[in-house]
This record gives sequence, C-alpha cells and structure tokens, in this order.
Amino acid sequence: MTATTHQSILIVDFGSQVTQLIARRVREAGVYSEIAPFNAAAEAFERMKPSGIILSGGPSSVTWADSPRAPQHFFDAGIPVLGICYGQQTMMEQLGGKVEGGEGGEFGRAFIEITGACKLFDGLWKEGETHQVWMSHGDKVTSLADGFEIVAKSEGAPCAIVANEAKRFYAMQFHPEVVHTPDGARLIANFVRHVCGCAGDWTMAEFRATKIAEIREQVGEGRVICGLSGGVDSAVAAVLIHEAIGDQLTCVFVDHGLMRLNEAEQVVTLFRQHYGINLVHVDASEMFLGGLAGVTDPEQKRKFIGKAFIDLFEEEARKIGGAEFLAQGTLYPDVIESVSFTGGPSVTIKSHHNVGGLPERMNMKLVEPLRELFKDEVRVLGRELGLPEIFVGRHPFPGPGLAIRIPGEVTQERCDILRKADAIYLEEIRNAGLYDAIWQAFAVLLPVRTVGVMGDGRTYDSVCALRAVTSTDGMTADIYPFDAAFLSRVATRIINEVKGINRVVYDYTSKPPGTIEWE
Repeated sequence: MTATTHQSILIVDFGSQVTQLIARRVREAGVYSEIAPFNAAAEAFERMKPSGIILSGGPSSVTWADSPRAPQHFFDAGIPVLGICYGQQTMMEQLGGKVEGGEGGEFGRAFIEITGACKLFDGLWKEGETHQVWMSHGDKVTSLADGFEIVAKSEGAPCAIVANEAKRFYAMQFHPEVVHTPDGARLIANFVRHVCGCAGDWTMAEFRATKIAEIREQVGEGRVICGLSGGVDSAVAAVLIHEAIGDQLTCVFVDHGLMRLNEAEQVVTLFRQHYGINLVHVDASEMFLGGLAGVTDPEQKRKFIGKAFIDLFEEEARKIGGAEFLAQGTLYPDVIESVSFTGGPSVTIKSHHNVGGLPERMNMKLVEPLRELFKDEVRVLGRELGLPEIFVGRHPFPGPGLAIRIPGEVTQERCDILRKADAIYLEEIRNAGLYDAIWQAFAVLLPVRTVGVMGDGRTYDSVCALRAVTSTDGMTADIYPFDAAFLSRVATRIINEVKGINRVVYDYTSKPPGTIEWE
C-alpha cells in the first residue's frame, strides 16, 4: 500500500536506534507509515501527503549548533505532529521553547503523573493517575513554546508530556514505541486514529491488490527473473509477482547442496507443480561442494558460495534471455538501513542476500514488491497469498546454508549427517508445539570427535551442538529454555538414528556475546 493511495503517517528519523519500532506501532494500528531521514523528510512529505507526522528520538542534543531539525514548514502544514524524546526537544526549540542539558539525565523505567487531559489519553489515561514509561534522555525541556501546556510530569522530566490541542501538536520525553512503556502502543494508536483521523483500515488484502496493480504497471509486457532461495522473502515475492504477470515471470532456483533435508524438493514441488510458475532448477551441489573442499575459514566459505551463486544465476539469466527486470525480496528494514539518517552513504550492505550484487552487473531494472514490509508483515502477506505454513512460518536460514553450520571442512558426508540430525531436532520441536515460540533453531556439526560406548563397542564419532534462540529481530537473542527431558529426548534420538554422531550438547550462549549462527 503506497502512501500516495492511502492515509499515511510520516516518521522523521533523527537517528534513534528504535525508530523502526515507531513504524511498527503505527502499522499495528492499521495505518501505513514510512520513515525518512530528517534531511530527506521534505521530499517524503510532498510525495506522501501524510495525515500526520511523528518526530523520532535521536542521539544528538538540540543545544548543539549543528544538531538536526525538522523542516520548519511541517509545523505550518495544519496536520498533527507528535514529538518523541529528541523529537519533543526539537519541536520545542523550533517553536520558541527552551531545552537545557541535564546532569545525569533519566534512563530506564520511570513513572509519570497525569496532570491534565488531552486527546492522546482518550480511553486510556485520566488526570491524577500514575503510569510506567521508559525514559532515555539527558536534556530536558525547561520552557514551553506558546500554546502548549504540561499534561504529564515525572521526577526527571517536568514536561514529560506536553500538548497544544488547538494545533494538534503533542510531545513526550519518554519512548512510547518500546515494550517497556506498557501503554505506549495505545498512545501511538490514539495519535494516528483519534488525532490524525486515520481509519485504521490498512490491510494486507489491500496491500496485495495495490501491489499487483503496481507490478503490472511497472513491468508491462516485459519479462522478470527471480532468484528463489527457499526462504520466506523470495517465496512471497515470487508468488505475488506471478499473480500479477503470470508466465512473464521465470524463477531460478540454484541448489547448492547445502540446504535442509528435502528442502530442494519442497521448493521445486511448490513453485513448479502447485503454483505453475516457470522454474529453472539448477542442481549445482557437486560444483559447490567441490569448491568448498579443503576450505575451513568461515569468510572464505561465504565468499566462495556468494560468488558461485551469482555466477550461476547470471549464466541462467543469459540462457533465459530477454528479461528486463530482476525481482528481489528486499524488505523495509533493508531500505531503512541503506540510508544513513545524516545523509551519508549506505551504512549496511546485506552481503548474505542470495542475489546481492546482481543488479549492477546485469544492468536490469529492479522489481521489489516487499520493500515496504517488515518481516512479520511478509509472513502475513504469504498467508494472504495462500502459501503453506511450512514456508510462511519457517525459521530464518542463512544464504550459505549448512556450510556455516559445519565448522571446518564441508563434505557431502558431513552435510548428510547434519541434515538428519537437524531434521530430528526440528521434528521434536514441532511435536512439542514449540516451533513458533522460537526465532531460530538448528543443529551444528562440530569438527570434534569424542569417544563413546554403543552396545559393547567403542565409538569415535562427531559432536552435534543444538542451538535455539528467541528474538524479535535477530539483532539480539536469548537462548530458549528447553527442559531437561526435551533435550534428553532429542539427544537420544540423534545418537540412535544418525550414524556418525555419538555426543550432543546444547549451546547456552546469548547474543551478544555470541552470534546466532556459529560461523
């Protein structure tokens, strides 16, 4: 759902680490939102014609001479504005108030006292009540701009929430977008629904219909190629594009022989037989495994697999011929991270993307139908499109596949051993009803052999490590607390059913200090 066809909220980013959460909370309220760096916000405003504006937090101090500001004309546009943390401070400064640097600041859990009424509080908070919020600020507002009044205060922030009801301007010192402010999502929903007047009817069914029309308009009679990895993003992108242009789409699935048990067969069956999509299946497992022979350094593995994938994909694209467009499963976090809020060069390059590097080499136009969606929204769209849950709900899987779950040399034998152990582990997780509660779970085959006893004989076989984490975005993660009985059951099955493993361990390392994957 593009902003030009629907009610929307523009979020001006001043560099906060949690700006994406603001966009998430707005969308959870059924309203489309986009994030723009403060120095690109004027262009986004003209394009979107938003129903309201939210100013994010940020690491700067408005007391600095070169600190960022919101475009001044936003305050004269006649639409509601909500300032959060730094957003509150720059709003006050730009409208004639005053902000001073604090000593010590206020960080973490805090409690605010509601001292007045405003539209943000409709059906939520009342005067005289006390509510928990999450603070993270050093500076604080010491003098209000004309027309504002204090409607909430805390010990460290005398202007915790201020409001100008006549102009529909609101500003708060705390962060409503984080879960540590229990009523924060409802505050944001009140702003976009009650104050901005948005209907809250942004749905995935509408997104699907709008995006199909956009794809048809962009592609016309042209042909599109799409690299399938077996993951959620490329799968949803392919099915959506196929629904829009049918046989004008050709998918290329490069099977590097490093996928999970029966995964390649599932991809081919789903897309070729169930959806009737033109699919080129390249079985390149021998080439990839041959190239990995003797390679033990994780970065060398990644670089070889990435380059080989691009070379093969490019070769298949030439064979197909005539394609003007390349489809990619780019998501909204990728788009956001590709633009520094200070206007500098890209701060993040997703080197693990299976089709990373192709557009420049192939001189093709990009079709990126998911670039406005977050990961969980992609899953919702997948269900809307009728993709089976085994694809839509599956855990993340790295582009280099099992190669980075086999520390040391990667061989066909070790891949086969790991595939079987991993399948048993995931089967037991599903049987226990825990799959959806876990962000990512997988087995790792260690380059370590240990002595064991099976029957009356001595064994000298490999060690298998089990990993399971909970997370919301993969940036941080904690271990999943399986009970001992579950782990014992899984270990017993793996040792009994997988020849080549005689010991199983569980990884109790969070992220940080560890990473989710082992390599």
